Amino acid sequence: MLTSKQRAELKSIASGIDAVFQIGKGGINDKQILQIDDYLRVHEIVKITILDNSLLTAREAAEDIASRINAQVVQCIGSKAVLFKRNEKEPRLRLKTL
Repeated sequence: MLTSKQRAELKSIASGIDAVFQIGKGGINDKQILQIDDYLRVHEIVKITILDNSLLTAREAAEDIASRINAQVVQCIGSKAVLFKRNEKEPRLRLKTL
């Protein structure tokens, strides 16, 4: 579980990155889940765009993905969601609060 200070630090990091994945009208499939999990293993943080034609809201999509890969939702704003998953073996992000 992220504390408010950890979440704030991750939000500031996320503001400087671009969305890497998109969720469209097809929803979330297993291939996307594997790709997002692999991406998080390397980068630890990811921004996802949920397209207007998707049947899911950003919060619903983020919660679904996070629960399936054991990640944490940092924030959902509009059609964007940010997820975080700590790499215990080789941490990439040097957070002051972790």
